[in-house]
Amino acid sequence: MAKGFANTDAQCRRIMDDVRKGIFSPVYLLMGKEPYYPDLVCNAIIENALDESERDFNQTIFYGLDTDVDTVVTAARRYPMFAERQLVVVKEAQNLKKIDDLAVYCSKPLESTVLVICMHGDSVDKRKALYKAVSKMGTVVESDELRDYEMAKWISSFYAGRGLKISPEAAALLGEYAGTDLSKIAIETDKLLKNLPEGTVEITADNIEKNVGISRQYSIFELTKELSYRHSAAALKIASYYAAAPKFSMPMAVSALFTHFYRILKYQALIMASPRPSDAQKANALPGVNPYFYKEYDTAVMNYPLKRCMSVIALLREYDFKAKGGNAGEASPGQMLVELIAKILN
Repeated sequence: MAKGFANTDAQCRRIMDDVRKGIFSPVYLLMGKEPYYPDLVCNAIIENALDESERDFNQTIFYGLDTDVDTVVTAARRYPMFAERQLVVVKEAQNLKKIDDLAVYCSKPLESTVLVICMHGDSVDKRKALYKAVSKMGTVVESDELRDYEMAKWISSFYAGRGLKISPEAAALLGEYAGTDLSKIAIETDKLLKNLPEGTVEITADNIEKNVGISRQYSIFELTKELSYRHSAAALKIASYYAAAPKFSMPMAVSALFTHFYRILKYQALIMASPRPSDAQKANALPGVNPYFYKEYDTAVMNYPLKRCMSVIALLREYDFKAKGGNAGEASPGQMLVELIAKILN
C-alpha cells in the first residue's frame, strides 16, 4: 500500500472505533485498487451512523452509474429529520461522471451530514480539487493492492486483530488459496470460525485444510517445499495432482515457482556476501517469508547453487512463454507443469 498495509489497517480500525462511539467526519473518500478496506469502513459507517428508526428519512444511498453530482450535492445539503445527522453514501463512485465537481460541496460540508464517497477498485486524481478538499475537511482512506509476498504478514495481522494466532503454514496455505483478495480471506475466516470449537485461539494448517476446502497435500505451497528439499518423487506426485485440479492455471503456477526461486537466488546472494547472516539480513532478503521457513531456504540454497538456480529461472521464463501460448506444442498445461518440475529436479 502507499504507506504500508499496517498503516491502512490501523487507520481503518481507528475510524471504525470512532464511528462506533458516534464520532464522524463530515466527508469520507474511500478509494484504492484493493476494495476490502473501503468497503469495510463504508459498511461500518452505514451500520453506526443512524439508528434503525432514523434511516427512513435520513439515509440515502446512491450508486455512481445511477446518479449525478447535482443530485448527490442536493441530498447532502438537506438537514436531518428528527435525528442528529443524515447519511449520504455514494457507492461505486468511480462511475460517477464529473466526480471532481463534488469538491465544491466537500470544501464546505454540512456538519449535520455524513457524506461517504466509496470507490470500488479505483481512486481519484490526488492533484485535483476533490482529493484536496476531502484531505482538508474530512477523511481519506487509500487502499492499494498487496503484493504476494505481503500476504502471509497481512493474514497474521488480520488474525491477531481478532485475538487469534495463525501458524505460518496455515497463513501460507490460506494465502495460496485466496491470492491477494483480502475480502475472500475475510469471508473464509468467518466460515472457518463458525466451524471451530468455541474458545479456539490458534489456527493450524489442518484447520484451514478441513474447513476452507484446500488440499494442503497437493498445493503449490507443498510443491515449492518439496522442490526446496529436492524430494523428487513427492514433488512430481504433487505436480501431477495439482495440475489436475479444476481451477489449475499454468501461468499462475509458473509465477509462484518463479517467486520461490527468485527468493532462493536472493538468499544465495546474501549467503555469499555474509555466510552467517543475521535474522534482520534474512528478513531483508526474504520479504514476506515467516522466519519459521528460513530453515527451508537454508536447505534450498545448498540444493540450488547459483548457476543451478539461474538455470531454473531461465527454465521458468521459457515455460511462462509456453503457458501463455508460445510454442507449447500439443502438451496440455498439466503435462507442461509435470515436465517443468522434472526438468527443475534433473
